[in-house]
Amino acid sequence: MTTLLTTPVPTASGDLTLRHGAARVLLANWTGTSTVPSHGLYPHQWSWDSAFIAIGLRHLSVRRAQRELETLMGAQWADGRIPHIVFNPAVPLDAYFPSPDFWRSSRDGARAGAPAGTETSGIVQPPVHALAAWLVHQADPEESRRRGFLHRMYGSLAAWHDYLTGPRDLGGGGLAAVIHPWEPGMDNSPCWDGPLQRVAPAAPGTYRRADLDHGQASERPTDLDYGRYVRLASDYRDGGYADAGGRHAFAVEDPCVNALLIVSEHALARIAEQTGEDPVPHRERAARLTGALIQRLWSPAEGMFLCRDLITGDPILERSLAGLVPLIVPGLPRHIVEALLKTAAGPRFRLADLPMAPSYDLTGHAFDASRYWRGPAWFNINWLLHHGLRAYRQHGIADRLRSAMLTAAGASGFAEYVDPFTAQARGTQNFGWTAALTLDLLADAGPATSPAPGART
Repeated sequence: MTTLLTTPVPTASGDLTLRHGAARVLLANWTGTSTVPSHGLYPHQWSWDSAFIAIGLRHLSVRRAQRELETLMGAQWADGRIPHIVFNPAVPLDAYFPSPDFWRSSRDGARAGAPAGTETSGIVQPPVHALAAWLVHQADPEESRRRGFLHRMYGSLAAWHDYLTGPRDLGGGGLAAVIHPWEPGMDNSPCWDGPLQRVAPAAPGTYRRADLDHGQASERPTDLDYGRYVRLASDYRDGGYADAGGRHAFAVEDPCVNALLIVSEHALARIAEQTGEDPVPHRERAARLTGALIQRLWSPAEGMFLCRDLITGDPILERSLAGLVPLIVPGLPRHIVEALLKTAAGPRFRLADLPMAPSYDLTGHAFDASRYWRGPAWFNINWLLHHGLRAYRQHGIADRLRSAMLTAAGASGFAEYVDPFTAQARGTQNFGWTAALTLDLLADAGPATSPAPGART
């Protein structure tokens, strides 16, 4: 039986009600070993969802937060990758697609080191995990040390980062690449429209979209895009999930993925210090990644970071919220921070006056306030922005964003995402990371990151 930790009781009754509501969502979504994002639409364990969920769970139960990450790491492949889905064998195959019999990880991923006894997907998601592990440790260091939590996590996290900076450095410039639109987490972003034009979709009738059983078609990816997602995943599977040397129709460097890798590398340095390992290699790699992020993805003309298409070598001229997430990276040059803040507050994202920042440029040709990652506001990305603002001492706008996020979470029933103008619920409700990050904001635990010593801010 997990004992719930006692946390400071919020002073406002509304905050207490919100906290109880968020806790109920996480308790209801708990399976005994991990937390599903939602029982209907996402009935398995998702990688970056679990990292964000652990960050919130630490305010309810440190043991449960540790278990969340430990369960995920138990499905890690021998090559270091953490798969984006760990499948629950008790869930029927037709409840979600692509299902375990599509990925066939234990068979087709054997050469890449997929576990034999656990079925997973073969692709990955953004690396929030070391940051999550460090924050979970900080919630109760004595309990963490008593259970050897960081000692058990360190090797897995180091191997994960080695995978991203090794086989996944497809561009050769030091950054991790993604080889499927599902990998950066912003599945249906307009940033992928151009690269996806190269991909012939899987034939209609060769798969069934289970997501439309739980969501409105107007809010989900189109059939054409979904067919391309299936084609990319099946080609990767049929190639034995090979990275370096593989033929990739889709290969992109994404600023959000690499910003999270940098922040997690800093967290891994702190974990190394606690476990008797050498933190210097992690600090050095974080510095190299930061330099590569600026050199390869910074656009002075746009005042934000852009994705890079590794097939053509060109920047992708679409303005996604991913391009502002590097505000979480410590030690950015002052001129870059100032440009990011100006872009965030400007007409493209209107962070100063909308409830939450939209996932895509409000003035962009592909903006859609309701469709998945093409405009709606997401709680996890706004949570990252909130902490980036705090790290660079923009406390006024950070406070306003925090307040707006808490209001939207409660009013929307902890929705998966919301309309950026009205904060009306979109997607599914009782969503795991929305509830978890609500708890983290209510706890007012301080910034998840802070500028490194000597940061030029």
